[in-house]
Amino acid sequence: MEKMGPILMNRYELGRLLGQGTFAKVYHARNLQSGQSVAIKIIDKGKVLRSGLIDQIKREISVMRLVRHPNIVQLNEVMASRTKIYFVMEFVKGGELFNLVSKGKLKEDVARKYFQQLIGAVDFCHSRGVYHRDLKPENLLLDENGDLKITDFGLSALSESRRQDGLLHTTCGTPAYVAPEVINKKGYDGPKADIWSCGVILFVLLAGFLPFHDQNLMELYRKITKGEFRCPNWFHPEAKKLLSRILDPHPSSRTSIEKITKNCWFRKGYKQIETPPSPQGHARSNLIKDVHSAFDSASDNESNSRENVMVAPRSPLRPTCYNAFDIISLSKGFDLSGLFEKDKNRRQEARFTTTKSASMIMSKFEQIAMAESFSFKKKDGTLMLEGSREGRKGLLAIDAEICEVTPSFYVVEMKKKSGDSFEYKEFCDHELKPSLKDIVWAWQGSEQPQV
Repeated sequence: MEKMGPILMNRYELGRLLGQGTFAKVYHARNLQSGQSVAIKIIDKGKVLRSGLIDQIKREISVMRLVRHPNIVQLNEVMASRTKIYFVMEFVKGGELFNLVSKGKLKEDVARKYFQQLIGAVDFCHSRGVYHRDLKPENLLLDENGDLKITDFGLSALSESRRQDGLLHTTCGTPAYVAPEVINKKGYDGPKADIWSCGVILFVLLAGFLPFHDQNLMELYRKITKGEFRCPNWFHPEAKKLLSRILDPHPSSRTSIEKITKNCWFRKGYKQIETPPSPQGHARSNLIKDVHSAFDSASDNESNSRENVMVAPRSPLRPTCYNAFDIISLSKGFDLSGLFEKDKNRRQEARFTTTKSASMIMSKFEQIAMAESFSFKKKDGTLMLEGSREGRKGLLAIDAEICEVTPSFYVVEMKKKSGDSFEYKEFCDHELKPSLKDIVWAWQGSEQPQV
């Protein structure tokens, strides 16, 4: 019999560690009352708060409560203490689909079955206004019956996240599976981007390798933006046609889930799953509101805990967190701007990295503002500087966003908000950059870091 660990919240007996990340660990556990196996994700609340990710955690919970489907890992309940957040989730025994495809291509019928279940679950998510944004074999689990289950909604978005243009703008996902319009950074339609990722997954299941692959990241992105891939000769002709419609680099002409489900290759052996009605309007708002209020009023319920650590309060300056895409795009030699059309309306920007603290970065910009007679404001990790003298095109205004990569490494993005471009360049070159030299580690594109 498996040796179990401590009792959590008087309800669950913790077992072996299943996995861990920067802010969380996932354990196998047993419900003391029912004996049911579950997976419990334990999140360090202090780390999440300090990194400004608490809203992301709340969104993930909201999303998982919205998408209750047989092919999606279920969130049973959420508990919180003053120092921890606990996701009690369905325990899926079969492991990642990635482990299966890493051994080679699957039989066509098996690949089709997984793709059918994936499309059914993704369609369900979209009907609830949920976009996963990180679909890949590592985020697809298999249960003891060999059925697929989508997991990890940490990068997901709700339809409410769309801007006024009706599009999402956060660049996220895994490079080999991400849609070209996401890389383009001009906004993208959530469902269309998820459909692209599903197409990449189908190709991997049938081929045993990626449709877009290159050790050079720029070349990889070029292939993705051009939709350059070749199907192996063992692919069924109808599967090839379907993939060409899904992996269309133009989202406006890319096929829809509705059309995918009508495809003759897809429909072979297809079993549609009946799903419950979607919460709408007031019920949906209350569902998301309940998640927020649960965390805002969380108390320490751990009877076996002797922790007296209080959660660190949210700083008035909350650095943005960078994802892998942002970090890669900052790397020397990986400037992707040449792959895309130039946006004439895009504001001029400059970036630098630093190992100094967010408060020190803020203090430095405040000193510069005072010395140059600029007004200075700060809000949610963004510093705003505005000149006091009228230029050729009005007052020069600059936004500087502080983005946390790790607790000891930051990226600062500076953008011209208003004013003349030449005056902005002159100010950056002759006042701003020299004044920042004692905190800058490296400017983007520099050969060597400054020390």
